[in-house]
Amino acid sequence: MKFYHSGLKSENAPVILLFPGTACQWKTNFDGVRNLLNQKFHVVSVSYDGFDKTEQSIFPDMLTETEKIESYIQKKFQGTVCCAYGCSMGGSFVSLLIQRGYIHIDHGIIGSSDLDQSGHISAGLQTAIVSNLFYKMFQTGKMPGIFKKRISQMPPERAACMNRLMEQMFSINKGSMHFIKKESIQNQFYSDLVTPVANHISVPDTTIHVFYAKKMGEKYLERYHQHFANPDIHVHDMEHEELLMCCPEQWVQEVEACCFGTDIS
Repeated sequence: MKFYHSGLKSENAPVILLFPGTACQWKTNFDGVRNLLNQKFHVVSVSYDGFDKTEQSIFPDMLTETEKIESYIQKKFQGTVCCAYGCSMGGSFVSLLIQRGYIHIDHGIIGSSDLDQSGHISAGLQTAIVSNLFYKMFQTGKMPGIFKKRISQMPPERAACMNRLMEQMFSINKGSMHFIKKESIQNQFYSDLVTPVANHISVPDTTIHVFYAKKMGEKYLERYHQHFANPDIHVHDMEHEELLMCCPEQWVQEVEACCFGTDIS
């Protein structure tokens, strides 16, 4: 696991951690917003075991990675950071870090995460399907046909946005990601499904914000209220992580509003 730093260097600069989604690259996942964040934050981009091309490693499981992140925050930032944003599966990491209580996050932002949880049998079946699909995608560097077909049926403007989302989240058309092993994809996807996120999470002096993508469905809104005691819900009539990938300036404004209390209306 590696941590990539950018932005403000002052010791008093607010620290924001960026957690990529399932099988995502740290760099491309936040490529559209990192330079904007650098103006007001000390930015730390987390690169998981098994998904960094400079390392020969395998993603172990969610809790082992969480413990490594906690240790790094304790050593580097005395156990406290201003903000942590979790893109998709990254929201599970933000949730686990807050609920475990070994470090402190002032503002945890859940980025339209699904927070799916399953039993071991169901998780195993889902993992087999997804890992094969993703592994082939990373070996070829091309979008799977099932995604292409869905996007081709969208209006042109929306299709362009979804293509951009796929490119940034999964490095589509940016060359082969052959260094990513199938075992890493399997371990990450499976352990995310079977590692429970607590219900009604509430920590003193921590605010949990949720960027709720309305087009995902109301069951996810219900899930956010299930897992978090008093979530600050930001509703967007969008798809999963569309705000981050397709509206970077608005995304940064909303992150700043969460952290600094600025009014973006």
